[in-house]
Amino acid sequence: MHPTAIVEKGAELADDVRVGAFAVIGPEVRLAAGVEIRPHALVTGRTRIGERTRVFPFAVLGEEPQDKSFSDEATELMIGADNVLREHVTIHVGTQKGGGSTRIGDDNFIMNGVHVAHDVQIGSHVIVASQVAIAGHAEIQDYAVIGGLSGVHQHARVGESAMVGALSGVTLDAPPFSLVSGERATLRGVNAVGLRRRGFPREVRQEIKRAYHLLFGSKLRLEEALEQAKKERFASAEVERLLAFVEASARGVSR
Repeated sequence: MHPTAIVEKGAELADDVRVGAFAVIGPEVRLAAGVEIRPHALVTGRTRIGERTRVFPFAVLGEEPQDKSFSDEATELMIGADNVLREHVTIHVGTQKGGGSTRIGDDNFIMNGVHVAHDVQIGSHVIVASQVAIAGHAEIQDYAVIGGLSGVHQHARVGESAMVGALSGVTLDAPPFSLVSGERATLRGVNAVGLRRRGFPREVRQEIKRAYHLLFGSKLRLEEALEQAKKERFASAEVERLLAFVEASARGVSR
């Protein structure tokens, strides 16, 4: 621990945690083994950070949400293991009306200048490129990739292994395994490269493409296409997750 760092009374740090110069750790923070807090970072609020996560300079984690209804409720920020949170990342605690918790899973790479608002739920193995803004209550599922300078609308969802192109505005849900892009992001196709990188076998990739053609390439209304897809004999769990995502959409799905 650098002698200029401030660790307030009540904070709990594992023995091998490293805290850099001028970093500040608040009294309700819990840092697990192997965590590294680089110089000038601030970790405050009811924040828990999992093993081996690295927090880079000028990141601010666990501050109050940007929500006018917040009045110092006992809400939290939960960050998992093996994450990389680069310079100037801001992640706020949750709100009571949003479930009380902002959550980040494991092995995520969140680049410089990203803002993650209150009550956001991010899965694991996600990449968020520089200067992305993720509004409150949004959900980013496992293996998603969000291109730089993009925005995700509050309550919107980015599905598993979806790829959001740079400079995009995600106002409707981005379906799992998809490519979406645009000022108001629209569906561009299946994220074939992402599926191969995850090691999905050929037969699973073909089923996903067939389901996409039925859901988004046919002339059926989405509700009708979804019912038709349920009648098909899809064998893969991936397609089942895709259908469940579409059916559960509250904001509507990019098409």
